[in-house]
Amino acid sequence: MLSDSTRKSASHYAIGNKNPNLPFHPAVRAGDFIFVSGQVPKDENNNMISGTIEEETLATLKTIARVIAHEGATLSDVVRITTYLEDTRDFGRYNKAFLEGIGDAVLARTTVEAKAVINTKIEMDAIVYKPLPASK
Repeated sequence: MLSDSTRKSASHYAIGNKNPNLPFHPAVRAGDFIFVSGQVPKDENNNMISGTIEEETLATLKTIARVIAHEGATLSDVVRITTYLEDTRDFGRYNKAFLEGIGDAVLARTTVEAKAVINTKIEMDAIVYKPLPASK
């Protein structure tokens, strides 16, 4: 159950468990959209995964999938992803893994190099379109 401080209304609320050391939530529902904060490659137990850019790309997409699953969404509901790469020389290998991992999503994407990506090769944020269930 969400506390009152994480629920602004029936259609605007936080998703997932907030890290107490960070000033934001893993995702926020705002109407029919879900805005996913920057995610990094983590396993199901929230442990960081360190590997090749391909492994980290696939793991980051799985992390996003776990966050949005709380709202019944899947990667095919993603409409936009921004990717932050530690090193743009990884772009080709990242792009191939991204295509493998994203499935049938129809989305827009931007990829940039970001030196603020710390202790990982990649970080991604996402926007998901998943309409709220109709009220009864």
